[in-house]
Amino acid sequence: MNYRIVAIGEVLWDLLPEGKQLGGAPANFIYHAHALGADARLVSRVGDDALGREILERFKQLGLPTDSVKVDTDAPTGTVSVELESDGKPSYVIHENVAWDRLAATEPALAAVQKADALYFGTLAQRREQSRSAIRTLIAAAPASVLRILDLNFRPPFVAREVVERSQEMAGALKLSDEELPVLGQLIGLHGSTRQQITELARRYGFSLVALTRGPGGSLLWRDGDWSDYAGVTIAVRDTIGAGDAFSAALTLGVLAGWSLDEINNHANEVAAYVCSQPGAMPPLPLAVRSAFTGK
Repeated sequence: MNYRIVAIGEVLWDLLPEGKQLGGAPANFIYHAHALGADARLVSRVGDDALGREILERFKQLGLPTDSVKVDTDAPTGTVSVELESDGKPSYVIHENVAWDRLAATEPALAAVQKADALYFGTLAQRREQSRSAIRTLIAAAPASVLRILDLNFRPPFVAREVVERSQEMAGALKLSDEELPVLGQLIGLHGSTRQQITELARRYGFSLVALTRGPGGSLLWRDGDWSDYAGVTIAVRDTIGAGDAFSAALTLGVLAGWSLDEINNHANEVAAYVCSQPGAMPPLPLAVRSAFTGK
């Protein structure tokens, strides 16, 4: 599965009670896409500081390209203060005016998106005009055939209707959670059952695929009028950080590979469940989890 996948957006340090962990939804997504066999890279920005240098070094150790992760001399590397609830769910304080708020459509970034099979982007990285403009420029530069996946990743207070609407108009596929669907429904006026709302989203924005994750309740996929409902599995949850991003990576690869909806759903849940059983967003994936994607 040597597909070329590009994610655009934030890379940061999650400051957990037990120490810092590398994170940010696009960075988590790229890590898992790479682990599952893709040629994956991130377009982002870090500060000219110790935390930024550590991110670049970690990327090199993980085998991820760094030429599209630029160093900003005027803003610090992004950080997020994280607290875990008793059920392992995180709560966040996402610090502002950081390097990934200053994304740019650089030559390496433009070259990457023009060769991509899939582009992944979210709404959080668009909280500031500079990054919002860069993301829109990069998405517009990609070939029409590229799979454009939007992960809403709502993080209050950084939820703006105009950003959400425009992002959905730019995307060809949508991934969101059962906690985000009601928020989206209030923003843009969705009504009815979950399936009715998903169908309306697909009709209104022309999505070919909509994925709804439901935590321990599995996930619901819609593609071109067909449905796949996966009930989930029972696991001992260590924390849920990065599980949705791992799901998105597996989902993307399954779509590119032409798998059936049920195959995509089953394997994406398997990857996400494993991540929930481990600390942090980027645990090493065992062979049993990777084998469906890598063939090894």
